[in-house]
Order: sequence, then structure tokens, then C-alpha cells
Amino acid sequence: MARIQEYILIYPELIISTAICSTMAAAIAGLILMYLIHKRKPKVYLLDFSCYQPPNSCRLPMSMFLENVLLDGTDPDSIAFQVKILEKSGFSEETCIPPSLTCLPIRKSLSFALEEVTTVMFSAVSNLFEKHNINPRAVDILISNSSLFCPTPSLSTLIINKFRMRSNIKNFNLSGMGCSAGLIAVSLAKDLLRVHSNSLALIVSTETLVLNWYQGKVPSMLLTNCLFRMGGAAMLMSSRKKDKGRAKYELQHLVRTNKAQDDQSHACVFQDMDPENKQGISISKDILHVAGDALKANIGALGPMVLPISEQIRYGFRYSSERYGAKGGGRLAYRISRKLLSISAYMLEGGQ
Repeated sequence: MARIQEYILIYPELIISTAICSTMAAAIAGLILMYLIHKRKPKVYLLDFSCYQPPNSCRLPMSMFLENVLLDGTDPDSIAFQVKILEKSGFSEETCIPPSLTCLPIRKSLSFALEEVTTVMFSAVSNLFEKHNINPRAVDILISNSSLFCPTPSLSTLIINKFRMRSNIKNFNLSGMGCSAGLIAVSLAKDLLRVHSNSLALIVSTETLVLNWYQGKVPSMLLTNCLFRMGGAAMLMSSRKKDKGRAKYELQHLVRTNKAQDDQSHACVFQDMDPENKQGISISKDILHVAGDALKANIGALGPMVLPISEQIRYGFRYSSERYGAKGGGRLAYRISRKLLSISAYMLEGGQ
């Protein structure tokens, strides 16, 4: 003990210097750690998108729909139910379906489904490439999605083959993801673009009707005939700095809320067989309530990211954004979304 005290008396400067060095080293290590944690990630941009425009020959006005279902031998009660839903859906007379579904009898086969999906995807992608003079071989990441149609080869592989893309392209095909599939694809593209900086990503989103047109009598399955039409979109995203000036948007925040752990949410949209052994997609009456709860939870998580503290104190959905792109699944869905969010018709104008 005496020797230690003597050492402290003789070398006090050394002890102080050692303490200072240790403190500085810890501070530097902390700064380096903070830099690594908060290191600026590559910005992700949406360059542009292209939506498929079906020819006029694919139009399905109400009169043609009624004629087709009558001549196809559809049950009168099923016809009355679909007409009631269509009258409330807000669909125009210009919506379209694949040609095979306007034939009598209706033609449902894998070949017609492939014809539908390739027509939609290839047209949207071609228009996007031509509009911006993009070489298909410049695409680094490709993501396709279709909830109900998952053929082999995959949809992303069909696109690669059609446009002769590179052999080292990173391609993904999503299925079974429902109405959120497009945003889930955007989320995946965002993560990949931030890992693989200075890259270009193509997202192709569509849904097929041919194999999923329901010809039974169950009302919850007949809804899909009234709510879905032929269409698709191709989106070009980038993490290249040179694309900042020509990009339409910059992706700032993307929050995903998953409610699959809840039984009511899990069962609200389900592919199943009806009592007559006909396949269809059942849409539960609970879907609007489930969607409203999910929307509230999602915007609740997004709010703190985009709102100043003063606005968070008097939290309200009408303060968090200028507009909302809620899915337009009919007038009833629009009204309920507006009621749940307590926002004006102007803010939900895009959903109409």
C-alpha cells in the first residue's frame, strides 16, 4: 500500500494523462459508432411509372356484363347481387376484362391466363423503357408480383426472357400478398437499392382475372367479379445520384404494418372452394373494419416520422399529409376510410 501511495505521489501527471486518453478514446469510439449508425443511406427515387391501357375491345360496360352472365347460365340471385355491387362500386363503363372472359362460354385456362398477364406486363414495361430510353440490360433489380397467379417459369423470369436482360440481374417474384403487393414490392426494392447503391430497379405489378373469375353462388366470392378489372403497372426506381434531377418522387418513409397474427385479419380474404367445389376468393364482411384498424396503426407509426412535435401533441390524421392514396375499392370503402381517418374528401380525392 505504501508503494502505491508513493507511486501516486511521484507520477500524478501520468495517472491524469492516462485518464484523459481513456476518456478521449471512448469519446472517439462513440463518435465512430454514431457515424456508422447514422451514416447517410443512398436516397431512393421513383423515376417514373407506366400503367397498362387495354384496347377498347376489352371494355366491359354494364349492359355487356349483364348479357354475358345471363347467357352463361348464372343463377338469378347471383346476377342481382353483382348488379347491386357494381352500381355502388363507382366503376365507369370503360373498365376492361380479358377477351376470354367475354366469350360464351367463358374460357378459363392456363394459356389464356398467360396471355393476359404477358400482354399487361410486356406492354407496361415496353412503354416505360421507350418513354425514358432505358436499355433493359441497365436494370439491376427486377421484382414482379401477382397475388393469385404464380406460374413456372415465374413472372419475373418471363420479363427477363422477353427483354433479354442481364444474366446477373437480381430477380424476385411475390405472390399471395393481396392488395398490398405493390407497396411490399416497393419496400423490397427500397431495401435492395440501399444495399446495392447506384442501381436501377424495375417493379411490375399486376393481377390476373382469367383463372379467378368466379362462376358460383356464394356472395362473398362474387365480390371479386365486381371489384377487380384488367390492369397492371411498371415502376422504375433508382438509387443512382444522377437520377435525382429527373425523378418524379423521392421515397422518404415506408412503414409496413402486418396484422396476420390476428385471426380476423388473417381470414378476411381467403382463397377457397365453395360447396359446389368451385374455386374463388372469399372477401369477408370484416374486411373494412380490419382495413381501418390496420390503416390507423400504420399511420400512427408513420406520424412521428413526418410530424413536428407541436402537431404530434394534437395528433390527427389530417395534419400528417396533404393527400392520401387509399385504395379505391368502391364507394363504401372510400366512405369508411374517410370516416376512420377523419379527413376531408379533398385529401382522399385520389382514392375515388
